[in-house]
Formats: sequence, C-alpha cells, structure tokens
Amino acid sequence: MAGTPTRPHADTPTRRYESLLLFSLRSLCLCGEFPSMYHLTHRPRRLRSTEGYRRLARETRFAVDQLIYPIFVSEKVSGRSEVISMPEVYQLSLSAVADEVKSIADLGIPAVMVFGIPAQKDTVASQAYAGNGIAQKAIYSIKQTRPETIVITDVCLCEYMSHGHCGIVDKQGEHYRILNDETVELLAKTALSHAAAGADIVAPSDMMDGRIGIIRNALDAQGFSNVAIMSYAAKFCSAFYGPFRDAAESAPQFGDRRTYQMDPANPLEALREVALDVEQGADLLIVKPGLPYLDILWRVKERFELPTAVYNVSGEYAMLKAAAKLGWLEEKRSVIEMMTGFRRAGADMIITYWAKALAKWMDDPNFRNSCL
Repeated sequence: MAGTPTRPHADTPTRRYESLLLFSLRSLCLCGEFPSMYHLTHRPRRLRSTEGYRRLARETRFAVDQLIYPIFVSEKVSGRSEVISMPEVYQLSLSAVADEVKSIADLGIPAVMVFGIPAQKDTVASQAYAGNGIAQKAIYSIKQTRPETIVITDVCLCEYMSHGHCGIVDKQGEHYRILNDETVELLAKTALSHAAAGADIVAPSDMMDGRIGIIRNALDAQGFSNVAIMSYAAKFCSAFYGPFRDAAESAPQFGDRRTYQMDPANPLEALREVALDVEQGADLLIVKPGLPYLDILWRVKERFELPTAVYNVSGEYAMLKAAAKLGWLEEKRSVIEMMTGFRRAGADMIITYWAKALAKWMDDPNFRNSCL
C-alpha cells in the first residue's frame, strides 16, 4: 500500500537464521551446557582440584631421609660463632659438636658432612691428616655421641693450607701450579686418618686427577674396605662458593681454582670426569653446585645410575636468605620448591644448610601440604 512504512524487522531468511542461532545459544546457557568445542576428553585440572588429589598424584617425593647437613668444626672458636654471610650457620667448637649432632639426629636427619678448621695452617696441610686434628676429633666425638649418624668427611686440603689452595703449590714469582700427584698422596693420608677416626664415608672434593683410585686402594690396604667414597665427581669452578669460604676459612690467597675445578661451560667434560671416578671405585657421586647445574645432575643420574647427591651450596643459600630478609621471597615455600627441583632432576640426597629447618618445617603436615 502506497505510503506504508517499511517494517524495521522484516521476516527475511537472514533474520530467521539469526533468531534461531540466538535461541540455540540461550538454550545452551540455560541448560548449563556449552558448545561442543568444550566437551573435553582430558581435564588435567581434575587431579589438581583438591589436596587429596595433589598428594595422590604427586610424582616427586621429598623426605628428611634424603638430607645431609654440613657442619664446620673449628679450633678457633668457643661454643658457636655465626658465619656472617650465612645466617643461622655456625662454626662450632669441639665441645659444641655433641649437642649439635644430638639435635640433628633428633630431627631425623641421617647424615652430617664434617669440615675442619685448624688453628694452625702450613704449606703441606699437615693438620688435615694429623691423628689428633680437629676433623679427626670431631668424627670421634660424633660417633661416640650418636653412633647411628652417618659421618661423611670432606677430604680436601684448602682449609689446612696457608695459601688456601686445594693442593701443594709450586710457586715461582707470580707464576704457580698445583702439583697433582703429590697432592693426591696427601689426600689419601687424609682419607685414611678420617677412616681411622670412625668416618663412614670419605668425600674427596679437590678435583685432582686419579685421587679416587688412590684413596680406594689405600683404604682397602689398611682394612677400611667398608668405608665408602662419595666423590665430588662434577665440581665446577663457581661464583657461588664465596660464603662457604668464609665458613671454612679456605679462600685462596692468590690466583683461583680454574686449573682443577671444572669449567661451567663443559657438560661433556663433566661426564668424562664422573666416568673416571666411577671406574676408579666411587660409591656415591656429588654434583656441585646445585641450581645452575640441574642439567648436569640429570645427565649424571641417567647415565651412571649410582646414588647421587647435589650440593646446595653456600651462595644459593645466602642469596635466598637475603631475598627472604628483604621480603622479596617467602623462604619456606622457596626452599621446598628448590629441594623438589633437585629431587626432580635426579638427586637421591641433598647436602644443604637448610637441612635442620627443612626437617622442622616438614614435620608440620599443614605446612607441607600447602607447599608440595
């Protein structure tokens, strides 16, 4: 009809399609359904939805049984002296060792690693292998106090050398070199003295060539065939050792340790070093440091299938402690996550300054469930 206005919503095919689509979507929403693209076969979040699910499906487990606690025993201190760069870590006098070991054992921590700090040092590390040296006395004290505690001893010379290097030095003016074979002889004497004092495991950390075989032969020849060797098989020349050198008073007085500790850029060389130590009789292996070398840890465990430890070193400890003090990180959750990472990468054991704190934290099921 002339003059009749056009209907704004004419009943056209396009309009009918739009209306049908809108009706369909509304019906799906009203019914609590979604388009077929959301009909998922796999929903991984199901197994993360409750604490019970998370515990049941957890792939990596972490326990106090896997912890090793380092202790520093010094002839220079009385009682306990806190290491400034390592909060809550102490140098202990010999008289303080027994109480410390009791507290460690009562927390369920199965092993300690002993580092000795003598009052007097020289160029041949004579106190490292002295029968009445500080490490030897500490070993004896620990085994008398808690015989069941596994005593691992650091077998190195740096704490006992006046120059702070891990071996005998041939120095000519500004030039120096570390004498390998002469150093290995002293390392074997040191390992024997630790075994005689009651050590369960000796742990050579020097990175000299051939020391595992020489130490194994020396132990066997003197009737210590049951004393195990835990080799620092892949120990890298790292910037993360600084606070440890404060604790052990072992910083080199000149030069550095790049001619014996490993280049951080060389994973294949690390595997060759480990293979040599395994061939010479190492019972357990250590990768050191931890966080920057998780790839090495994984490769070592996968290839050699021996009990393998990671050393969560002093720099890793100190930087997290500093961040926690400033409020930048939550210490407990960060530490648990770090330890879980070590386990996930293949560590059977973790040498860590957090061992006592971890044992206390993990005794609280509410805290543990909230973090793992």
